[in-house]
Amino acid sequence: MFFIAGITGHVGGAAARHLLTKGKQIRTLLRTPEKAKAFAEQGVEIQQGDLNDAEALARALQSVEGAFLLMQPTMTPPPDFSDAKASLSSYTTALAKAPVPRLVALSSMGSEKIEKLGNITATSLMERAFGDLPFPAAFVRAGSFYENYSSAVPAAQHTGKYFSFQPVDFPFPAVGAIDIGNVVAELLLNGWTCKKVIELGSLTTANEMAAAVGKAIGRDVQAQTIPRQAWAETLQQFGLPPGSTGPYEQMMESIGNGWIAFGQPGTDPIPATQTPEQFFAAVAKG
Repeated sequence: MFFIAGITGHVGGAAARHLLTKGKQIRTLLRTPEKAKAFAEQGVEIQQGDLNDAEALARALQSVEGAFLLMQPTMTPPPDFSDAKASLSSYTTALAKAPVPRLVALSSMGSEKIEKLGNITATSLMERAFGDLPFPAAFVRAGSFYENYSSAVPAAQHTGKYFSFQPVDFPFPAVGAIDIGNVVAELLLNGWTCKKVIELGSLTTANEMAAAVGKAIGRDVQAQTIPRQAWAETLQQFGLPPGSTGPYEQMMESIGNGWIAFGQPGTDPIPATQTPEQFFAAVAKG
């Protein structure tokens, strides 16, 4: 039995599906169990509860072979990251009450740093909170998710443009959720010793992403950099409230200047297997 958090999301769902193909039993914790009906029909044990409830999480972790945890994603974290700290308080309390044989945690590139991270601050806090656990812990530092760029397909169909916060030829690590989920599942299945940090993803550029989008929709698509002074307005057009865009802007700045990057000492690199072409082709097909 393995515990998988976030089973209704991209990564948790991918990890669960991989484990199910291996014939493994899975348990999860959801506020609304009905959202995982398809998994329940495959035999997944769904306990009702909240990950931020340490007692409920500890019950869900009892007697598992391994567990996967992740921070709840948000584009607009509070300035003090109180939401992430509340989650980590629940996680560490639950893990103290119900230690697991091994833990895989979804982290992010840059999480070894403690400042100038923007949204990535949440996973940096997580790595520090989990750093001294008395059982093997693996941190999967993923590159930028392909899923974050899904909206590029309809935008390109309308404009012929692929918009980027970085220069069009700037290389950055990226990966799809299916690769992340598969790596999480294989870590849980095969185990490791002590602490392990993985950098998961392959370098790509906005030009290459634009070409992949163009191939998927059958038209020429050109990458275009969003000017720095237009970042806040652009993010507001994406739905972020005015005054809330600072963490995302800081994260983009730190990626662009190399503060957030792959190639950190003591990490194990794993390249992406899904390509941007494969991802955007699937998005275009719906």
